[in-house]
Amino acid sequence: QVQLVESGGGLVQPGGSLRLSCAVSGFTFSSYAMSWYRQAPGKERELAATISSTGYNTNYADSVKGRFTISRDNAKNTMYLQMNSLKPEDTAVYYCNAGGQVVVFNRNWGQGTQVTVSS
Repeated sequence: QVQLVESGGGLVQPGGSLRLSCAVSGFTFSSYAMSWYRQAPGKERELAATISSTGYNTNYADSVKGRFTISRDNAKNTMYLQMNSLKPEDTAVYYCNAGGQVVVFNRNWGQGTQVTVSS
């Protein structure tokens, strides 16, 4: 049973930082590229960042490039998203999943973690 559990969200002021975590089980984590996705109110879910299975390669949406850093620890079956210089437009529910533009476990989304950037 594939499980994806996101955590670490919260309310933060503009310019602040948060670190999200994604703990996974039910599949061989180290064999898959992984991604963070986000969905703002009234908008489609969008791809924010992707990391290769080894962690050596990363890609970011233009909107988060230079502010967010994706990383992973294959020994812990966990992926992270360090978010700095947060902006109100980063407000969204953040989800993790395997894959990138094509989602691998599209029937197994977690509950997500809410990030709210507001003064």
